[in-house]
Amino acid sequence: MLLRRSMRDKKIAGVCGGMARSMGLSSTSVRWFFVLLVLLFGMSGWVYLVLWAIIPSDEDHGEYKE
Repeated sequence: MLLRRSMRDKKIAGVCGGMARSMGLSSTSVRWFFVLLVLLFGMSGWVYLVLWAIIPSDEDHGEYKE
């Protein structure tokens, strides 16, 4: 499965939800991991914004259906 932002499992933009789906992990664990990276290692929120900009959404590819 290709990496796509999730429009169904999202809190902000679906980046963590999409990453979790493509890796077969829980979206909550990916979100906590991202928070830990920000708090402990100083990873900037810019990384999230860049991922948001470059990862296409599943809606753009017809994978998201209500």
